[in-house]
Amino acid sequence: MLAIQKKLSKSFYALLSLPATAVGFCLSTQVATLSWILGTKYNLHIEDVTLVWLAGPLSGIIAQPIVGMMSDRSWFMGGRRKPYIVIGGILGASMLLALPRLDFISNSTGLSIFVVAIIVSLMLDMSINVTFNPARAIIADVTPAGTARTRGFSWMQVVSGTLGIAAYFISVAFGNIALIYVAALVVLLFSIVPVFFIAEPRILQTAPTAAVTDKKTNSSFLEGLAVLYPLYGFIVFGLFVVINKMILDGRWDQYQLNVMYGCLILTVMLGIHIIWKGKQKPSANNEFQKILLAHAFSWLGIQSMFVMSYFYIKEMILPGLNIQDAWANGFSNFFTSTGQTAESTAGNILSLGFLLLNFVGALLPVLVLEPLSQKKGKVFIYRIAIACMTAGYALLYFAGTTELMFYTGMIICGIGWSAVISIVFAIMTERVNANKMGVSMGLFNFSIVLPAMMTPGLSELVSNAGDYSLLFLLIAISLLVSLVCWFFVNETQQKK
Repeated sequence: MLAIQKKLSKSFYALLSLPATAVGFCLSTQVATLSWILGTKYNLHIEDVTLVWLAGPLSGIIAQPIVGMMSDRSWFMGGRRKPYIVIGGILGASMLLALPRLDFISNSTGLSIFVVAIIVSLMLDMSINVTFNPARAIIADVTPAGTARTRGFSWMQVVSGTLGIAAYFISVAFGNIALIYVAALVVLLFSIVPVFFIAEPRILQTAPTAAVTDKKTNSSFLEGLAVLYPLYGFIVFGLFVVINKMILDGRWDQYQLNVMYGCLILTVMLGIHIIWKGKQKPSANNEFQKILLAHAFSWLGIQSMFVMSYFYIKEMILPGLNIQDAWANGFSNFFTSTGQTAESTAGNILSLGFLLLNFVGALLPVLVLEPLSQKKGKVFIYRIAIACMTAGYALLYFAGTTELMFYTGMIICGIGWSAVISIVFAIMTERVNANKMGVSMGLFNFSIVLPAMMTPGLSELVSNAGDYSLLFLLIAISLLVSLVCWFFVNETQQKK
């Protein structure tokens, strides 16, 4: 074990953050380039693009619980998480390199661009899902619960967020194709090199550190399904989408919105039951379920932003903007002399907006969120961050049709983003058994991938309305519901 690991020094926290940073950089590249490249180079419609994005949630549903359970029970290459980080990194780099070559793959295989895009996106997301759980679980494995673990996840977001900023900077300054090639190299190096310098413990702390605990600790499919009870509404809609889009070829499209409304109502009803049950009989399992519920509504909004913001910019900002006056184009032209089109301008605005989102997301965790969490409590600070994010999306709905206000909204949303990808993991890991950390991370991931499967319904709602500003109203409502749910999540006792 390195001396920096024994001391839990800042340099060790930075090293420990690199595998998660590789995944974050891969995800940032996907967010910056996937909708853009499918909508411009390959001319796919918004609803086709949302279907391609479904590959991520589908692979997450399959891969993350399996990888989580396997990594909890395996030991290879001197660790339980390391092999999956390396495998995911290699696969992710390969799929990134495939994105600009979808047409070549299509011509070589005889498959349509749409099918190839789904396959490549599925494999890219599979790599992210294979790596993300172990990359986060290893932080929990090597840090004690409390302040040290909060610091570990805060540093994860600082390092990952900083590289995320670099990803969007490269996108704006040098173009998305350049970003893809840089990302492939970064993902490969940051996934493989750090694991040789991190020592994983073979024996983990067995008891959860939450204020209330459960006696049962054995993992099983039925137990996992029971834990996901507050997400059953999202599960039903996910099954509907899979059957309708992939088996029936869209023959149930006319029912999609009504099914979505019904599933959301079901989710709210189940959430109320979980909250009421927690009042009657508190338990660590109930706390975990309330976190799943709250995080699911956060991610429903966030994923919708990632998937549909490009089309919002194209329809709501570009018509009132002189391309030559766009700040994002001026930023890009400073580094290159490439002429800008409407499509590239929309891509530049999107990348600069997400750059600002990630800049705030990288700056706040260590400088602001961690010290405030120690004084006021992690859940309390998290609520404030989600409230800021809700306000940011509301601003985008009311006034986000200019480039300046779009960036302003992204900056405000960055406050919530900084917490969503840092503090929430510290909160969640204190409710679960350390020996089941991989499984718990896999279950927690369902609060991300299941809401993401609802984006086709939201995209249809926005498209039918003919008003793309509706996107941010729906996102703001989703974040507001999440905020309300977080008020029923209890603080744990602070540990030094």
